[in-house]
Order: sequence, then structure tokens, then C-alpha cells
Amino acid sequence: MNGVESNGQAKADMRVRLRGVEFKNPVLVASGTFGYGAEAKKYCDIEQLAGIVTKSVSWKPRPGNPPHRIIETASGMLNSIGLANVGVHTFVSEKLPYLAKFDTKIIANIAASSMEEYRDVLEHIEQHATPNLVGYEINISCPNVKDGGLSFGTNVERTEELTTLLRASTDRLLIIKLTPNVTSVAPFAQACERAGADAISLINTLVGMSIDIYTHEPRLNTVTGGLSGPAIKPIALAQVYQARKACGIPIIGIGGIVSAEDTVEFLIAGACMVQIGTANFVHPDAGIRVARGLAEFLQKQNISAVGDLVNSLRIRAELKAAGW
Repeated sequence: MNGVESNGQAKADMRVRLRGVEFKNPVLVASGTFGYGAEAKKYCDIEQLAGIVTKSVSWKPRPGNPPHRIIETASGMLNSIGLANVGVHTFVSEKLPYLAKFDTKIIANIAASSMEEYRDVLEHIEQHATPNLVGYEINISCPNVKDGGLSFGTNVERTEELTTLLRASTDRLLIIKLTPNVTSVAPFAQACERAGADAISLINTLVGMSIDIYTHEPRLNTVTGGLSGPAIKPIALAQVYQARKACGIPIIGIGGIVSAEDTVEFLIAGACMVQIGTANFVHPDAGIRVARGLAEFLQKQNISAVGDLVNSLRIRAELKAAGW
């Protein structure tokens, strides 16, 4: 237990462990939705978060795609940012030292156009790692760039090859971020497990589009972009469930999570942690709100530890017999 409430009830244990790394709760903030942490500091106490997954980092700075590159949708948003970032040298000289001041775990998200670039970025960060940098999330699933990234995430062999390469370069957590834009996520989850990944995170955005009916032009400069927000939650839940059936490594669930109840669904489906993404644009402290709500839910349901929810989906016997 983590302690006792003033009413005498024991607090639920919110801690989560990924290959020896202990997180204070299962709620992370997703890459690309929280900047590098400093941008959100004045809006929320980031030390209440389990950790920050940083904005993607590539070898050289990237300006990203030209506007318009964000469009609101009925139940979420389309983005085509194009992995705009400061580059790895500025990241290690400015961003990591700033984040080292805070009592929260840092996971560096890496994006690249080649296997060699992924490796070089990771190894450069390794050389300048701060004590609270606990691992890397490898973005092989962004649909908003013309080269690299998604080409790895839609090919099982390349996913496994890249994971093997990066596994040899670090002892820190290695998390592979998978795309939903494939026929089945199962073989990709299995490839990551075979190659030594510590966890997978899913899902990234789905390919989407919006059109201005008066000009007949696409609303995004790149025509299509990545759909995120509550609209994709049912798809994300199904893919977490499918991945859980296919592999044995931990899963971090992403996709339309805006509440504690959403988080509980992902945990039941098989995730051990979650990332809050689009909700951060509405409430920069969304991750803190979700973590607090989750603790309250556990206490009200007399659940002693958040881990008791993980992979607790109940499937009727006849469905199990049919392979569900």
C-alpha cells in the first residue's frame, strides 16, 4: 500500500514497474502533446506525472510541415506537424538538463529516416543521459512525414531489425511505438518482443483527412494527417487487446484517453500504462487529472493495486473456445 487516507481507508498502490524501473503511477504524457516539458510547467505540476515522453528528436533540427497543420475534428484533431523538433544536439544541451531538475521519469522519443539515424540519435543521448532519463520510445509510426518512420512500422522484418539494432545500443528501457495503419498489429508486437524490446506503445494516429467544402481544398497542407482524440479510442482499445494476446511484453496504451474511466478500460484490455495525448491541448494538466481520478476509482472499487486491473478482461467461455 502507499498509505492511508484520512478516513482510515488504505490508499491503492499506484506504482508500476517496467523492467526494474518504477513509475509512481501509470499515467504518462504522449510525445508531441507536451513539448519538452518546460512548455507545460506553468500550467501543471509535472512531478505528479509518472513521466514525460518528450517531443520527437531527430539528428538534425526539423522545421516540420508548413501550415495548415492542425485541424480540429468533431471528436479529436488532425495533425500534420511533420516531426518538427530542435535536433538531438540542442535536446541534450538544453532540454535534458532542464528536465533533470524534476522528480519525474523522462522517456526520449526518437524519430528518424534511417536505421543509422535512429541508432546515432539514441547513442548521442546515451552519452549525455541524465539520471531521470529512463528510456527511449522509438517512433516508427508517424504518418505525417514523407520518409522513414512509417516505412519501418509497416514492415515486420524492418521493425524487428531496427529493434535489434537499438537494443544493442542501450540498457535503458526500449519502447517501440506501433502504428494502427496495418492489417494486424500482432506480428509487429511479436517482432518487437523477439528483438528484445522492453515494451510497445500503441496506437499512434490513424491516417485521416478533412476537406473545405467551399474551396474544395484539403484543410491540411499535406492533404492527409494523423487523426487522434476520442474518435480513435475504440480502435486503440481493440489493438491493445490484440497485442496483449499476441505478445508477453508490457503494453502502453494510447488513443483518445481523457478520463480515469478511459484509462481503466485500457488497463483491463491489457495495457499496464497509458499516455495522455490530445487531451493535453485542452487541459495541460490532463495527465494529473486522470491519475487522481484513477486513484479515486481504485479506492471506491476496493482495488488494492492498479496492477490488479491489468489484463483483467472477462471473456465468456464460449468466446474463449472460439479463439477470443
